[in-house]
Amino acid sequence: MAREAACNPSASMVGASPVPCPLSGTGYLRLHQIIGRPARNGQPAIAALVPVSRSTWWAGVKSGRYPQPTRALGKRITAWRVEDIRRLLDVDQPANEP
Repeated sequence: MAREAACNPSASMVGASPVPCPLSGTGYLRLHQIIGRPARNGQPAIAALVPVSRSTWWAGVKSGRYPQPTRALGKRITAWRVEDIRRLLDVDQPANEP
């Protein structure tokens, strides 16, 4: 099963299930796009690419398990390159053996 980012522009009601869409080839992802976020305040839920908590994610970044963020978008904006997250997901997925 391929892990995919969640996007659902048509779902504006609370509790709507996210609809998966593929990651773009290049770009940046914010933390909530990686670890997911439940539906709240009329915003749709975002499915997790890496289902861990914020503290586990940051501990993994510190230990080197997860990629380092970039500040390329601004000094107060933390984001991860799509290429780095895609590489992480490819490593985490077990090989399908017949």
